[in-house]
Amino acid sequence: LAQVPHNILSSQSMEAQGLRRQLVRGATVVFVTAGYQGKRFILERAAELGVKSVVIDHPDSWCRHLASEGVIAKFLPVNMSQSSEEVFQHCSQLVSELRDDGLTGAVDAITSFVELSVPLAARLCEAFGLPGFRPTAVDMARDKHRTRAALEAAGLPTPRNFLIERKEQLDLHQCYRDVVSELSSLVVSSGALVQKDGSGNGVDAGEVINLTVLLEQYLDGDEVDVDIVMSEGEWRYAAVSDNGPTLEPYFNETWGLVPSKLPKERQRELKNLAVDCCKALGFESGIFHVECKYTSSGPQLIEVNARMGGGPVHECNRLVWGVDLVEEALFAALGIPAWPVVPTEPDVCVAYTFVNARKSGRLVSSDCINDLRSLKNVVWALPLVHSGDEVVGPDQGLPTWLCLLVVTGNSQQEALDYVLSLESELPVQIV
Repeated sequence: LAQVPHNILSSQSMEAQGLRRQLVRGATVVFVTAGYQGKRFILERAAELGVKSVVIDHPDSWCRHLASEGVIAKFLPVNMSQSSEEVFQHCSQLVSELRDDGLTGAVDAITSFVELSVPLAARLCEAFGLPGFRPTAVDMARDKHRTRAALEAAGLPTPRNFLIERKEQLDLHQCYRDVVSELSSLVVSSGALVQKDGSGNGVDAGEVINLTVLLEQYLDGDEVDVDIVMSEGEWRYAAVSDNGPTLEPYFNETWGLVPSKLPKERQRELKNLAVDCCKALGFESGIFHVECKYTSSGPQLIEVNARMGGGPVHECNRLVWGVDLVEEALFAALGIPAWPVVPTEPDVCVAYTFVNARKSGRLVSSDCINDLRSLKNVVWALPLVHSGDEVVGPDQGLPTWLCLLVVTGNSQQEALDYVLSLESELPVQIV
């Protein structure tokens, strides 16, 4: 990397992008946990780029067999139900031992595409002197109260907020007591927050995560995502996408649209705020999924996620703008300057919807979801539940997502109308 002229490597051209890909080939990259099975494509893309991937995860992770399939170089099991310090020490030992491993050699980068594992990846990068996020920046981004304080200190807009730290403060409303009660029943298992099931698996969430409740001003208006690539302190790519109205009071996600239909000036304001928020938190390089709203008082931040967005985010950016956020994340992790080539106009328009259960009951069959895959311009028709599963409708709680539909169109409105029509006509039977 040091032998390549910086002005060539940091330029925005297909030649420079090809050079960056060449530099990735042969690198040993540690992935801290693999996340849910839908993230398999990340490891497959890394393999296509010639990366020697090493995954650290719980012994029963779905990815434990990927080494035998040739997708990753090694799988290193770690009991993720230990305390955060014990997990860190075990991971540190495994990373150190890789330098003497004849298959992988010394580690060139450590990264994570899993929200709850980003702090651990940042600590490991710092401990081994590798490129990556500073732990203080990650911790600040994951603590919404500290995020709000950092924005206020930087002169950026921030909603009114109040920290509920003691049970004595819970006289505000019964719902806050319910929230605290719900949080106390959670454990961290394999990098995810799950309900206690009596099996003894996992560690109490309160031991590894700050479960303090933040009471915050309601933000009205249009919600967007801003997917950002930052390199050497500046943004190199920032794409705004629309989010449909959430199902309240649960704020459950519904549909999304790429590129955004908002006026260009509003998109510019939202993009600038998202980038400025990343900088205010101390980030300089990496991939960020930033959620914002354009409210009645202007743009406001919801949160900064110091990772690539999940679900259809990677596919949307790839189809619409030709930007592969997996390879951009690998560039950042390896300390390679990033500047993806972006067309002046979108290659296609993409709309998606998370189909929420309309009522509670048992899903009779998911066949009607799979049948959509044969339709023109349907990219994904992905069931998120199985035939016979019990699902929850808005009458009983947080609605269950039945499936994820992703379609393309020649215009934003065409794509959005198409995906919403597929959702409304979907003959799902819940009894």
